[in-house]
Amino acid sequence: MKGFQIFNRASTAITNRATPSKLLIVLTAAGGAFLAISDDSPFRSLTAGESGNDGGKKKKLVVLGTGWGGTTFLKNLKTSAYDVHVVSPHNYFTFTPLLPSVTNGTVEARSIVEPIRNIVRNKPYNVEFKEAECYRIDPVNKKVYCRSIQNLGHGENEFALDYDVLVIAMGARVNTFNTPGVEEHAHFLKEVDDAQKLRRSIIDCYERASLPTISDEEKKRIMHFVVVGGGPTGVEYAAELHDFASQDLASLYPSLKDYLKITLLEAGNHILPMFHKKVTDFANEKFQKDQIDVKTGSMVVKVSDKDISTKNRATGQIEAIPYGVVLWSTGIATRPVIAEFMEKIGQAGKRVMATDEWLKVQGCDDVYALGDCASIAQRKALEDAAAIMKTVDKNNAGAVDVGDFKEFVKDIYERYPQVRKYLEKNKLKNFESLLRNAQGDSQKKIDIEALKKALSEVDSQVSFLPPTAQVASQQGKYLAACFNKAGRCEMKPEGPFRFQESGGRYPFHPFRYRHSGQFAPLGGEQAAVQFPGDWVSIGHASQGLWYTVYASKLVTWRTKVLVVSDWFRRFTFGRDSSHL
Repeated sequence: MKGFQIFNRASTAITNRATPSKLLIVLTAAGGAFLAISDDSPFRSLTAGESGNDGGKKKKLVVLGTGWGGTTFLKNLKTSAYDVHVVSPHNYFTFTPLLPSVTNGTVEARSIVEPIRNIVRNKPYNVEFKEAECYRIDPVNKKVYCRSIQNLGHGENEFALDYDVLVIAMGARVNTFNTPGVEEHAHFLKEVDDAQKLRRSIIDCYERASLPTISDEEKKRIMHFVVVGGGPTGVEYAAELHDFASQDLASLYPSLKDYLKITLLEAGNHILPMFHKKVTDFANEKFQKDQIDVKTGSMVVKVSDKDISTKNRATGQIEAIPYGVVLWSTGIATRPVIAEFMEKIGQAGKRVMATDEWLKVQGCDDVYALGDCASIAQRKALEDAAAIMKTVDKNNAGAVDVGDFKEFVKDIYERYPQVRKYLEKNKLKNFESLLRNAQGDSQKKIDIEALKKALSEVDSQVSFLPPTAQVASQQGKYLAACFNKAGRCEMKPEGPFRFQESGGRYPFHPFRYRHSGQFAPLGGEQAAVQFPGDWVSIGHASQGLWYTVYASKLVTWRTKVLVVSDWFRRFTFGRDSSHL
């Protein structure tokens, strides 16, 4: 049935398009299949008028950000119970996985963005968009203070919005680790503007090095491109740059190909640390073959306008490396507005804003957070040992049989997912096996001390989610589903048992991330893909899968058509090297 609905939507889209677009839509379809809370939750008050047709005043929902989390939330929100206000400095959504392709002209910048008003058009809720940046959040008075990115007159740039429910999806900023000179001289790759600026700088270097007045020594400096950070973004950009230089620019600038040098700096012991060793080894071998200089154990200590200073972690030796362009890709940090907000709600000193498993911000009412700006603080099982024991021990006897836990095992697994992980890691059959190991004597009942002993090492399996588009997208979809079914779930809760409270169940199942795998494009039409379970595939077939998956994940038909047509253009005519 689902497939038929998708076919219907595709058929309608094709019917309403002009003839040239139809061809490209068919090509896109051929290129890839379509993939696309806590106790104080705001949903409780919607039970009576969830449809928004009861004549009551609708709640005001403010969404900050139009990245992966915010946009996926808006796309999947289907309730009309809210007046929605979206605030973002960008009036579009960016398909960030293709930003490296924009830097070398494989894909055009406009092909990977979709106006946010197109995405929320024809939704059942009222929506208003403000192109502005939020600079302060006031949780006491439930207001957000914003500054327009338009250059208006004095006093007209700033405004405030009150909210009933707030969804923060502002993402994060690049982490410079306070390294001197990075902000002033390095390029980043977080936004479309970053990719376009980086592309212009590369072409600038080629054109400057072509001038007759430039010495050989200066040409070597200008034509040295340095990438800082051996994660997926840094590795993919180094590979994309090598392909652009060797496949397109070498024939256009033949006198400069011998001056080209690409260096990848990584402070750790190896690149792509989150991937399987097979992927890391293959990437190192391929980069060596492509003459991309990989320097591990090199920590950047300073960046000037002409050189970058590194410190070897093993020897402590400082080296100054002349460069033409440097890309900084070393992870993320909290935005100042979020850091200030965290201080107000008692989260000062934390690395990132903490939410519960229902994405509700801890220490704050009616505020939710998604994506890179927040992290889920998983509840510790050991902390709730007394509450679990009290729930199971219905007769207040002080000790229970192992079998008495059976009624609550599924709830324990759902509320504390680290329990199941611990069982799997230690090859224990079930929760009963964990209890019996702690019990020692099979005839002995389980008391609070035995339960604490059983749970004492379980919380070592608590893990944090990676700051990826995949996580943010799943969180946006999950939170929208909670908003959509709020009334129904308040009447008939579907979540796990509330151990640490007076009983009953949570309205919703907690958010659980399902990892689908990850790609590492390595250039030369080769890529590595790592699926759950550490199953790895490397080579040209994996690159074909990369094309298929990314074509299917683009958010609208328009972007699917544009990106696939860009790929065809690149295969037919090569990459564009125009200085625009």
